[in-house]
Amino acid sequence: MEVNFDERVLISQRVDLSFDEPVLNQTLRIAAYDEYHAYEVYKKVIEKFGNVNPFANIIVAEQNHINATLSFLQKYDVEPPINDWEDKIEIPDTLIECCEVGVAAEIDNIKMYDNLLSYTKQTDIQDMFFRLQAASFNNHLPAFRSCVSSHYSSQGEFVNTDNAQNQEDMMAKMNEFKDLATRIASGEADPAEITKLLGSSNISFISGMLLGGVGASLATGMLNKDGKGD
Repeated sequence: MEVNFDERVLISQRVDLSFDEPVLNQTLRIAAYDEYHAYEVYKKVIEKFGNVNPFANIIVAEQNHINATLSFLQKYDVEPPINDWEDKIEIPDTLIECCEVGVAAEIDNIKMYDNLLSYTKQTDIQDMFFRLQAASFNNHLPAFRSCVSSHYSSQGEFVNTDNAQNQEDMMAKMNEFKDLATRIASGEADPAEITKLLGSSNISFISGMLLGGVGASLATGMLNKDGKGD
C-alpha cells in the first residue's frame, strides 16, 4: 500500500520547518489530510449507526472541505496526500462516544488551522483556511457539543456550561466585528475602532469567520495606511 512520504507531519497537524518540503506544500497537504480524516470518521459512524445527525449533515460539509483543499492543491501544483484513513479508524461502541470524538476532532481542527494560518502568506489560501476553520467553530463543534449535552441532560447528569459561556462571549465579539466589517466595506470605519477591536480579539480567527483573508487584509491595510500618515 502506498504511504505518504510526510506521514509524520500530516498526523501532527503542524508545519515542521525542519522537514524537507516547502511550507506551502505542507500547509495544503496537512489541511487536506485532516479533512480526509474527518470525512472517513463520520462516514464510518453513519455506516455503523445509520444516517444519524449531526453526522449526516456534517459529512456533506466535510466533502465540500475536501473539495476546497484539493482545488488549491491543484492550483499550486502540490501533490495531494493519499487518503489512507480507511484501515486506521475504529469507531466507538456508542453514538454518544462518537459525538465526544467529534468534539475533540473539531477542536483539534480549529487549532490546526491556527497553526497553518501562522505560516500562510497567500491571501487566497488564508481565505480558504479561515472559512474552513469558521465552519468547524460555528457549525460542527456546536452540533457535536449539543449532541453530548442533550445526552447527559436526558440522563439527569451535570453538564459543564463553561464552554457554552465561552461560545456566547465569542458570538458577542463576532457580532461586534461583523458591524465593523460592514463599515470597513463602506469606508465608514474609524481606524481607532479597528485598532481597539482587533487588539482584543484573535484576528486570524474572528475575521476569518466573517470576512476571510481578503477582509482581514483590508482591515490591516487600513491600519497600515493610517499609521503611515502619523
